[in-house]
Amino acid sequence: MTEQSSPNGEKKNEAWEWIKALGIAIILALIIRSFLFAPFLVDGSSMMPTLENGERLIVNKLVYHLNGPKRGEIVVFHASATKDYIKRVIATEGETVEMKNDQLYINDKPVDEPYLAQYKLQAKQQGYKLTDDFPKQKIPAGHVFVMGDNRQNSQDSRIIGPVAIKEMVGRSEVVIWPYTKIRFH
Repeated sequence: MTEQSSPNGEKKNEAWEWIKALGIAIILALIIRSFLFAPFLVDGSSMMPTLENGERLIVNKLVYHLNGPKRGEIVVFHASATKDYIKRVIATEGETVEMKNDQLYINDKPVDEPYLAQYKLQAKQQGYKLTDDFPKQKIPAGHVFVMGDNRQNSQDSRIIGPVAIKEMVGRSEVVIWPYTKIRFH
């Protein structure tokens, strides 16, 4: 004799499976959002031309639990209890950083900044410096020196000082919006 299941029992079982699958999906999404990756909205023009106001990014939150920030990376960090900033790492702990005549120096060696080439040329042609000079400073342990790519319009380590690595939210990995400008960093 074969068992027959009632249509009512099948519907209950199917509904329970859907509820379990939805619950697992929500839990996984919360874990991913909390510990691995998070969306971030670019608010302002301090990272132009690299990032534009209103773009949406995916930030890798796990990376700085494994390794410290590296020079050139675009990072999101807690600037205050209520505000996160996005900037580029210019120097890391133990390095010295200095700006003279629109030239960045790390450990007394000139550093090329290809992401600023167009802006530097334009500034030179118009008779001004893209980045004002600042004296040499050594980055303390557990900190990084960050600056926005839009040097004339950026509140960064020149103003707020070196940023503690413990304040890092993560590294910008990919621009996801607008969809016509999707790109990896």
